[in-house]
Amino acid sequence: MHVYGPAYVHGPQPINPPHQPRVAQTPAPQSAPAIDDRLDISAGAQLAARLSEIPDIRQDKVATARAAIASGTYETDGRLDVALDRLLDEIA
Repeated sequence: MHVYGPAYVHGPQPINPPHQPRVAQTPAPQSAPAIDDRLDISAGAQLAARLSEIPDIRQDKVATARAAIASGTYETDGRLDVALDRLLDEIA
């Protein structure tokens, strides 16, 4: 039925049979490409992985520093000068 504006309504329409279904053509089977999964890890990523295995606290250095502090040999004038120079370099 077609409606043309508020005053005119077209009469009944014939019922058409359904369209003929299209026969789907099956494509010829194609050989699937071989799947070749590969993972390349860059040298930087390998180095980062090795760095993550290093502990955050090096216990041997801590033990050496504690022993030097306990014996009074840790804070020498040379070490204090180096520490002060590094601090000033970092601030400037």
